[in-house]
Amino acid sequence: MTNTPISSPIANPAFRTLFAAQVFSLLAIGLMTVAMSLAAYRIGGVAAAGQILGFLLAVKMVAYVGIAPLAEAFFAGWRRKRVMIGLDAARLLLLLPMAFATEVWQIAALALIFFAASSGFTPLFQSVVPDVLPDERVYGRALIWSRIAYTLESVLSPVIAAMVLQVIASEFLFWVAAVAFLGSILALVATGFPPDTGEHRKGPFLSRAMNGLHIYRRTPRLRGLFLVNFALSLSMAWVLVNSVVLAGGRLGDAERHFPILMAFYGLGAAVGALAVSRLIEALDERRVMLAGALLHVLFGLGILLPLTYVGHLAQWAGFGMAASLVLTPGGLVIARSARGANRPAVFAAQFSLSHAGWLVAYPLAGALSGSTGLDLSLVILSALTLGMAAVGARVWPAADPLRVPHEHPELPEDHPHLREVPIKGPRHRHEHAYYIDDQHAIWPAPRPA
Repeated sequence: MTNTPISSPIANPAFRTLFAAQVFSLLAIGLMTVAMSLAAYRIGGVAAAGQILGFLLAVKMVAYVGIAPLAEAFFAGWRRKRVMIGLDAARLLLLLPMAFATEVWQIAALALIFFAASSGFTPLFQSVVPDVLPDERVYGRALIWSRIAYTLESVLSPVIAAMVLQVIASEFLFWVAAVAFLGSILALVATGFPPDTGEHRKGPFLSRAMNGLHIYRRTPRLRGLFLVNFALSLSMAWVLVNSVVLAGGRLGDAERHFPILMAFYGLGAAVGALAVSRLIEALDERRVMLAGALLHVLFGLGILLPLTYVGHLAQWAGFGMAASLVLTPGGLVIARSARGANRPAVFAAQFSLSHAGWLVAYPLAGALSGSTGLDLSLVILSALTLGMAAVGARVWPAADPLRVPHEHPELPEDHPHLREVPIKGPRHRHEHAYYIDDQHAIWPAPRPA
């Protein structure tokens, strides 16, 4: 891997193939989700399809929330390239028997293992990218590419599925998804991974599994990151749950207008992602994310206006743009909040906690819209987003430097850690990039001005 400075992540060969692997993987999961939805309809019919799909998606969330930290601890010390290829291969093989599943329990069991493998793959993938792109500005641009890939996947997967279903039966869409995983495997094989540091946390399995959550809990900016992400999920869940309802009930034709609404949502998300890099340079991650949450609230309150059809399209584009402002910088915040050896654990913690937030937000959005109506439910959820974002702003300090002055009076002067940077005074005061780790168990309190 070259050390020559580059300005675009795509100029880095390792990132190019990693990005290709991400695109194939996202496409595979999108096609698998469409196939799973059709299987639910095939098994349950009109009467029970919704309940079956809701159960299968709940299985997905349980796997994501509960297994990600355990998977990271289990694979710690293994070569990341081999693990990621192995998890892709496992997901590919799990899709093959899904085509023949005729009972809910069969799909649920296969889906649980499938999403468990995904919960191990995604945080590991996210932790590799900052090692491939150590320059912070270039890594920030890579996050934009990644966010656009997520946005395009949500738009293109149903379109590709519809095209494929013209020539094959719906149950064999699982096999098409498997082919996409084969593309991800080939891209990973072609990727030159950075060498592992060889630093891996030792100790009991449960302690290692909780390491990422421990770092997350002790780092103020990460607690703020979780709260701002959770704030967004409260009102964003309304958009994802009720867009089809609004398209059918208010715009008059769900099949025609729902895809158009979501296309404008995706367009706004792409615009927001492209703007993030310059906004972070002008402001910082905290301000950009808080601004995105506030913007989502303002567009949510727009539901009270007498919007025309074009107005709704602009509103959905605004929702997408605001969501990208919140979601895109997260990887950069995590990368600067943990040492390289601990990053996979912290990404796994973020993966688990963010999906726990969605596990709350989705049913809340559905219950509120069912009991109070579309307009009032969005107003309530937007108010909750505003309140939670305010809590996040309070938890995440506005003055949040990477290098933090602190003291180590408990360490002897010849301790290896004290040799890394100059120390001052009998309490061994020094300054460096501060992370929660074995030598730094708590975040230092800010010194009075």
